[in-house]
Amino acid sequence: MIARIWTAAARPDCIAAYVTYLREKTFPQLRSIPGHRGAYVLRRPSNDDLHVTVITLWESLDAVARFSGADVEAAVVPPEAQALLISWDARATHWDVAYATDGPAKT
Repeated sequence: MIARIWTAAARPDCIAAYVTYLREKTFPQLRSIPGHRGAYVLRRPSNDDLHVTVITLWESLDAVARFSGADVEAAVVPPEAQALLISWDARATHWDVAYATDGPAKT
């Protein structure tokens, strides 16, 4: 399993709208992609803004490519999402999941 990790920053008054955007627009789209295995959204305060980390889980890098395109590290940030963010990473990172609480990750 692959964890795709991406971070951004948002103003406190926009973070709820961004999470709603993910829940209502992005995650339903991801669920329709073969090989998608789930997602997490993490947030933490940082000075006057909030940092957000989005972790999506994938069966393989081929599955990630069905979402991101051929450049699997390219961030996918549609204009509607960009309008809710102060800044965001242009690139995502990918990690092999070595262990999950429900048992060894499938490789």
